Amino acid sequence: MKFARLLCGSLALASLAGCGGGADVSDLQQFMTEQRARPAKPIEPLPKVTPYEPFTYNPSASALRSPFQPPIKVDVVNRQKGSQLIKPDETRVKQFLEGFNIEQFEMVGTLSNDTGKFALLQGAGGVHRVKVGDYIGRNYGKIGSISDSQIDVVEVVPDGEGGWLERPRSITLKERSEGQGKK
Repeated sequence: MKFARLLCGSLALASLAGCGGGADVSDLQQFMTEQRARPAKPIEPLPKVTPYEPFTYNPSASALRSPFQPPIKVDVVNRQKGSQLIKPDETRVKQFLEGFNIEQFEMVGTLSNDTGKFALLQGAGGVHRVKVGDYIGRNYGKIGSISDSQIDVVEVVPDGEGGWLERPRSITLKERSEGQGKK
């Protein structure tokens, strides 16, 4: 054991001894002399840093339009005027699917039985069964009719001047592509 330590130590000393002995470093010396002879460049001042201004998000901002959706272009001259007679029922208990944007839902099928016709909507973390009269989306959308190929919804949206407009929308059946479902 002592012999191995002695052998390793002597090998380390021998390798260090060969590092600096007699190497020509005149080119390095010349470079350093030239660099020291150059006039010093002034150091540029650091750019001015603007202080961070914290921003507090308002909890009501969740009801605003998503920044990832394009803004709706409004033709001020030809746009529809809202009515004071049309307004959403604020006293009604909201249904589960009213907590989600209507754009995220896709119609994936229909079901029929003795009680009526139902549509299957995929979105909001699963597949949901809806019927005529159910509400969907954040704009008080009420399902008006269900066919084999689409769901017709009427949303109640503000007109920006204190009135409300009824806006019809359709959710069409998502056709299954050739590659889906085959294994």
